[in-house]
Amino acid sequence: MNDSLFKEKTTPKVSQMRIRKKKRVSKPKFIEYNQHQIMLLPPSIEEMIPERHIVRTVNKIIDTMDIEALINTYKGGGRSSYDPLMLLKVLVYGYVMKIYSSRRIAKALREDINFMWLSGMQRPDFRTINNFRSGRLKGVIDQVFSSMIIFLTENNYIKLENYFVDGTKIEANANRYSYVWSKNTQRYSAITKAKIKELLKEIERINQEEGKKYGEKDLEEMGEDAEITSKKIEEQVEKLNKIISQIGEKPGQKKKDKNSGKKNRKLKSAVNKLNKKYLPKLRKYEEQEKIEDARSSYSKTDKDATFFMNKKNEYLPSYNLIMGTEEQLIVNYSLHQKASETDKFIPHMEKLKRITNGKKPNRAIGDGTYGSDENYNFLKKEKIESYLKYPGFYQEVMGLARKKRFNRINFIYQQKEDKIYCPEGRPMLLQEIEERETDNGYKQQIRKYKGNCRGCKNLSICSKSPGGRTVQFNKKLEKYKHLTKKNLCSPLGIELRKKRSVDVETVFGDIKLNQGFRRFNLRGLEKVNAEFGLVAMAHNIKKVGVMIN
Repeated sequence: MNDSLFKEKTTPKVSQMRIRKKKRVSKPKFIEYNQHQIMLLPPSIEEMIPERHIVRTVNKIIDTMDIEALINTYKGGGRSSYDPLMLLKVLVYGYVMKIYSSRRIAKALREDINFMWLSGMQRPDFRTINNFRSGRLKGVIDQVFSSMIIFLTENNYIKLENYFVDGTKIEANANRYSYVWSKNTQRYSAITKAKIKELLKEIERINQEEGKKYGEKDLEEMGEDAEITSKKIEEQVEKLNKIISQIGEKPGQKKKDKNSGKKNRKLKSAVNKLNKKYLPKLRKYEEQEKIEDARSSYSKTDKDATFFMNKKNEYLPSYNLIMGTEEQLIVNYSLHQKASETDKFIPHMEKLKRITNGKKPNRAIGDGTYGSDENYNFLKKEKIESYLKYPGFYQEVMGLARKKRFNRINFIYQQKEDKIYCPEGRPMLLQEIEERETDNGYKQQIRKYKGNCRGCKNLSICSKSPGGRTVQFNKKLEKYKHLTKKNLCSPLGIELRKKRSVDVETVFGDIKLNQGFRRFNLRGLEKVNAEFGLVAMAHNIKKVGVMIN
């Protein structure tokens, strides 16, 4: 055996050992944490709010506003109500912080120190907040918003020099599949009326047969051109029921024959069908036509909302918002139920006069949607410089229209001869003068010129009609377009055209993207108007807060 395997291991010498020194580890230190610490004096919430916090800006601006109109909505006596000034501050600050739900605002009043400070530690529930927003505020929002505009004007945040106007669509708080189309209403209503007429003819035939035997009077004549309404049908049903009740009850008549009883049953069945089937349908379609009020559609969920197509080619229940800004501050807004904005410009500007207490901007700047002789005429009367583009302005300035030879722009009007010359040099003679009236009551005079296009080699290119080209000409509009083009092409006009997209478009982007407000929370035109008033005030306060800080 190998004895070396059993040899004891010898301990190495101390000089040969590596002596490792242990590092001294210090214990971690923490600030004292005691949830049950008793304080001699309670902490002040005021000290916890930073000096430049946006909540202070909300508080300061709304304190300076005149809310007398809002206070007047309260009646004297009874239980004490929450201060409307406090509720207004809480709602506006909620919209600044992108909190649009009344339940979430009520939750913030219990948990968020900024809301607690703003409300003075008061905690109205979500019903109180929502009733204030959709009830009391909806009737006086214009006066409250006007007070903010006065504040912005007096402090030189806006000067009402340049008024930039544009529009956008904001989705309503409604089911996207709750549509009622006016064309369908008209179609179904016409079908129902046709069936009613057929049934009335059958009833009249039966009644005349019975009338010959029992001497009953005939029904009122319902001719082909007679207007059928639910009220008229109700009267006819009432008359028919009287006739039915009288059949077979004449003195001296002992017993009805079989044919008479059969006809009576037919008459009863027809009247019952008219009363229970067609009359309710007719009432429904009349109600739908009343709600539509010349609109193309409406939503069953929110009857004031109209279905508009968005950029994704989807029809959604929405409201048409027209807004005016200056220095990216909202000066005025108006909500409409139709897609067209041309005829809504004047009502929008009339509201601006009410908001600003009669003060008018020096210039109005907008895109081609608002370019019409009615709007140009309004601005002229109000002594506001027009920088509203007209349809085709861009193509005209850039020379794109000239490249298309038979574009309307290339048809030249000669005032002395009162003729229009086409690009081929052929004269077009006046055919008729048409008088038109807009929805606002403005009268237009449209002159129609017809060309002698026989033998023209470009007829198929120039006109879709084989009879030749017809051109409409509005003298007043052409005059306004000439003056407007001069303004738009001036150095100031070029600057304002550039600024318009930066000013008003930026506000739309901030509201929809940054603030995430793409859909209303309330229903009905008045309530929606009040809600966007809160959105507009929140935007303005946020913008002022950035300027101050």
